Amino acid sequence: MSLEIFSFFDTSIYIFIINFTFINDQGIKLHYSYNIEIVDVTEPVIWLGTSYSIKKGNKFNHESILCGDDYDPKPKCYVEGDYNTDEVGEYPLVFKAVDSSGNTAIQEFTLKVYEQKNTTSNNTTSKVIRTNFSDVVKKYKNSNNKIGIDVSSWQKDIDFKKIKEAGAEFVIFRVGGTRGPNGEYFLDEKFIQNIEGAKANELPVGIYFNSYADNILSSINDANWVIDQIKDYQIDLPIGFDWEDWTSFNEYKLSFYNLSNISDSFLDRIGEAGYSGTLYSSKKYLEYIWFPTKYDIWLAHYTDKTDYQGEYRIWQLCENGKIDGINTDVDIDIIYY
Repeated sequence: MSLEIFSFFDTSIYIFIINFTFINDQGIKLHYSYNIEIVDVTEPVIWLGTSYSIKKGNKFNHESILCGDDYDPKPKCYVEGDYNTDEVGEYPLVFKAVDSSGNTAIQEFTLKVYEQKNTTSNNTTSKVIRTNFSDVVKKYKNSNNKIGIDVSSWQKDIDFKKIKEAGAEFVIFRVGGTRGPNGEYFLDEKFIQNIEGAKANELPVGIYFNSYADNILSSINDANWVIDQIKDYQIDLPIGFDWEDWTSFNEYKLSFYNLSNISDSFLDRIGEAGYSGTLYSSKKYLEYIWFPTKYDIWLAHYTDKTDYQGEYRIWQLCENGKIDGINTDVDIDIIYY
């Protein structure tokens, strides 16, 4: 039996032609072929609410509004309607996005142009709301999970003895990242101090990496850099791929499929080195942008009870956590087993 596969596509249909030859029970050679057509019917995503506000005199840069597509890296994104950013008012507009397959997304919104007013302080202070780690433990702890935190240099110096005594069962550290797309790598200035402090107190550790990768080679290089930084330490928990440059997404000229491949390539390389990996992202981006992945999900959703319908291994439930041993807000996470 022999098999040949050919493929071609236009702007809306992907066609795979499959030719094969086989010999039947009577010894006769037969030739068959069939086509598989894959049609793109998914409209682009416009990351925009029902209103958009700018200060009088400022330029309305609609290209800063995330406008992307599952397979088209450069959908056509534009605004219809008249407005004047030098005139205070509310302007009804329409944002349209069209991909190469002709799928169209339409979002009506109001452009609100406001004039900055002078304000004076009334010496009032708003109450700061914190999420106590002990309250999270009381509410969520069971035999099938562990509750911990994730930190970076933003948390400054950490007393790991105190956080362990407070009930933290693990810590996930930022190892570092790059300074923008194709930027130089940097090691989180507290990483070594943090991971050694956690190890000294027998706390299981995981790590995450802030990536700006814009292609597969860059993401593999990211993974190799991470592997080199952690080679002297025992990593007990998954390594997180954290890509969050959404305000500049349009500039990357990436489809959601491209971006998902970038993530998977990073995590593939992490797996080859013997580590487990996880994709970190917030609920809405997981629902509308990221393609399904074979890797665990680290879900960021700041709420008492998430309504995310996908599967996830880790849940980052708040960013305003309070725990003994850290003087700043901290993210609190739950790992499920």
